[in-house]
Amino acid sequence: MRYRTLGRTGIKVSPYALGTLMFATSIGNPDPADSIRVLHKALDAGINFVDTADAYADSEEIVGRALKGRRANVVLATKVSRPMGDDPNQQGASRRWITTAVENSLRRLGTDHLDLYQIHRPDPATDIEETLSALSDLVHSGKVRAIGTSGLPASDIVEAQWVAERRGLVRFRTEQPAYSILNRGIEREVLPVAQRYGLGTLVWGPLGQGMLTGRVRRGERNDLRRARFVDHLHDERRLEVVERLVPVAEEAGLPLTHLAMAFTIAHPGVTSALLGARTEDQLDDLLAGVDVALTDDILDRIDEIVPPGTDVGALDQAYQPPALLTPNLRRRPVTDRRAA
Repeated sequence: MRYRTLGRTGIKVSPYALGTLMFATSIGNPDPADSIRVLHKALDAGINFVDTADAYADSEEIVGRALKGRRANVVLATKVSRPMGDDPNQQGASRRWITTAVENSLRRLGTDHLDLYQIHRPDPATDIEETLSALSDLVHSGKVRAIGTSGLPASDIVEAQWVAERRGLVRFRTEQPAYSILNRGIEREVLPVAQRYGLGTLVWGPLGQGMLTGRVRRGERNDLRRARFVDHLHDERRLEVVERLVPVAEEAGLPLTHLAMAFTIAHPGVTSALLGARTEDQLDDLLAGVDVALTDDILDRIDEIVPPGTDVGALDQAYQPPALLTPNLRRRPVTDRRAA
């Protein structure tokens, strides 16, 4: 395993990181013992970067059990801001919630510190200075080593860096965006901005949340399409791209999964790509491709199929800014339109 530096933190991490959403018994593997074996196998293979979140049901508890006796050798990341109940204050990036949520995550994970604490999704209702101030206190207290974001637009990344500099606060050191052959939109602004500010980038969805496993083909049915968050698996545009990628992988002598993973970690702005393995067999398949390096000819062919900086459809869990979700934010009142 050839380790990479996580932005400018000095922390060395593996190019593949283990994502643990599938450890949640309610939506992933129903047997915690299986998930623990997956995590141990990943560690034994040289993966030292584990990413979870408080919103992943019981994933943090399972990770905590799996890391007993091995915590010191793991770069452990978790996240905050997704809703954790019906209480409107048990979510977001306010100081009130962050200071409570971090204690809950530390307890569930069975550790006294987090190597990386990330804001799971942007919180437009909270001033970024409020968030950075709370996170800075956690860093100064030793409970958190570094802080990061997930799904933050490029303009917000820049604003956060400026606020941290002006107010003397700890800076975000990482960003966790969606990235795959099918979703290359971050190549346009997010990755260049992350590189400019020296952020480490931990990308999720490198297999297009199932689209690039080779198991989702046009006209075929399988269990993936009956799982949660699967609207994108029925998108004809994405299915068409998969059909065009299959022969590229075959001619390169690679499984589609290896082609997809190698593509994501080939970008100089990407530090690590998250593996969302649910079973040991899935992990074994992905680990077998860790040393695959794509030639320029293959990367050029991928560029022809999905041009750089473009998205083919959208992932169901991708962040959508309020202006895209709330019509009133992009429409003048009727009275103003009449006046115009």
